[in-house]
Amino acid sequence: MRPAFKNSYFNLSRSLNPNSKIPIFFPLHAFLTLSTFQSPTFRFASGSFRTLSPSLSLCSSSMAGGGEAQAPTSSLSLEKQFEDFRVQLQESGSLRERIRAMAMEIESTTRLMYASLLLVHQSRPTPELLEKAKAQIGVLKELYNRLSEVLRECDGQYYRYHGDWRSETQTVVSLLAFMHWLETGSLLMHSEAEEKLGLNNSGFGLDIEDYLVGVCFMSNELPRYVVNQVTAGDYDCPRKVLKFLTDLHAAFRMLNLRNDFLRKKFDGMKYDLKRVEEVYYDVKIRGLTANGDPIEEQGNHGES
Repeated sequence: MRPAFKNSYFNLSRSLNPNSKIPIFFPLHAFLTLSTFQSPTFRFASGSFRTLSPSLSLCSSSMAGGGEAQAPTSSLSLEKQFEDFRVQLQESGSLRERIRAMAMEIESTTRLMYASLLLVHQSRPTPELLEKAKAQIGVLKELYNRLSEVLRECDGQYYRYHGDWRSETQTVVSLLAFMHWLETGSLLMHSEAEEKLGLNNSGFGLDIEDYLVGVCFMSNELPRYVVNQVTAGDYDCPRKVLKFLTDLHAAFRMLNLRNDFLRKKFDGMKYDLKRVEEVYYDVKIRGLTANGDPIEEQGNHGES
């Protein structure tokens, strides 16, 4: 058998290199290695069929067995992950429904407060009107206390659910600030608003942007209030409101506001200021005094 093998070896060298003077030699041991592991060939009527080598067969069978073992593990981990997601989403949805229910109660209370304060635009502010609106502050304080207890169940996720009561809180701040201005003629501070609602900075506090937006909402009520007060004979009201809005607008100028909802509400404050300036100008140009008499008539009454 070895002489036949040598003949085939040299025939292969000649076929690859026709120039017989420079023969090409293959490593004989490499050729023997390949021929040793050559898979057997079976001949059938339709042709020949070569079987796979034993090493490849073992490798393919081991890979198939490993894939079958890993498939159930991967499926179980995937199912467990989405089961955890389902539980978390269900708990989050239940918590959000409770928060929205309390937000609706806050909105209902603010409607009662606003209905009482609407009468201020038709007459001079009286203690009876303010007391009726202030009676709802205790209700709001209790609602915010219940809301803070709910948020303790999801510690560290304040701003995840903040949008569910944001607009209601902004309305509450605007009403509290308007009532405070009617009583004192000054702005309700952020700390004072938190105290009225029973909030604190550590756990559940009043967001600064909500406070600022509520103050902007309050400024929208002042031009209408000025016009109605002048109609009722209070000609000194435009001067007071103009001074207050001028100081407030200058204070807002200190803030570097982004192009968002708060910036839009602040831009609307300058139109409130402009309307109050026009009313004050009309009162001033007509020479009306605080008691409703023109300046010339007041001087004649003093001489007589």
